[in-house]
Amino acid sequence: MRTRTLRLEPVVFNTFNAVFMIALAVVTLYPFLNTLAVSFNAGNDTVRGGIYLWPRIWTSQNYKAVFAGGTLYHAFWVSVARTLIATVLSLFLTSMLSYAVSRREYVFRKPVTILVVLTMYFNAGLIPSYFLMKDLHLLNSFWVYVIPGLISAFNMIVIRTYMQTLPEGLIESARVDGAGDFRTFFSIILPLCQPVLATVALFVAVGQWNSWFDTFIYASSKQSLSTLQYELMKLLSSASLSNSNPSVANSSNPGAVHNMVTPMSIRASITIVASLPILVVYPFLQKYFVHGMQLGSVKE
Repeated sequence: MRTRTLRLEPVVFNTFNAVFMIALAVVTLYPFLNTLAVSFNAGNDTVRGGIYLWPRIWTSQNYKAVFAGGTLYHAFWVSVARTLIATVLSLFLTSMLSYAVSRREYVFRKPVTILVVLTMYFNAGLIPSYFLMKDLHLLNSFWVYVIPGLISAFNMIVIRTYMQTLPEGLIESARVDGAGDFRTFFSIILPLCQPVLATVALFVAVGQWNSWFDTFIYASSKQSLSTLQYELMKLLSSASLSNSNPSVANSSNPGAVHNMVTPMSIRASITIVASLPILVVYPFLQKYFVHGMQLGSVKE
């Protein structure tokens, strides 16, 4: 009887685990699939509700409205450029600072750590930040997207904590062989930190890709620096205003009313357009993350 019970336990556990994971996958995927269905459904029909996983009236009018202005293409490449450049520079500088404050022999590691951590709790505010960007001649400049976020206190703490878990013998062996701090950092520390660097890269990239407020504050007067998120935000605002216009709602053209885009349909289309590049890039980042986990699994 006991043997039969022991044989049933793995079956019960595996069944429960499979059901739970399937339910979790459905709960996770449903909001995205519902948003995708709404983005391909006629806007005026979406207001009625009842759209779940499949559009009731197929249309591409929502995406035509999103790309109608022609400004999204240039804004897309601006967002790609700021995401790539800011992610690479932020990872490089933050990891170098993390390596410095992780070394016990560095005399000023505690004061530097305290100064950096204090920036997480104290902020001068929007107006002083604006005047600082003005004094640095960063207004209406591409580098206003990159320079203010080069060093992140939170990311520094994450990377530093991971570096402190690495075997001390590796660094001592490198120094015995004559390697300096730069050689040790680039040849030993960075390859072993690929898991945490991949995680932090995802944090920085998503933050840069989704950012639009800095464009609104620092570069809104220069159209060539407009980002994808900022253009989508303006599009959503204009759609909300046009939807509240009585002349549009009382249009005598039945086809125009039937295919009329609404803030709900525009919001769904904007969500798909904004999230699609991240969804495409993430599997490649996940691959390097798994590879970094293998490289980082060195034991003493």
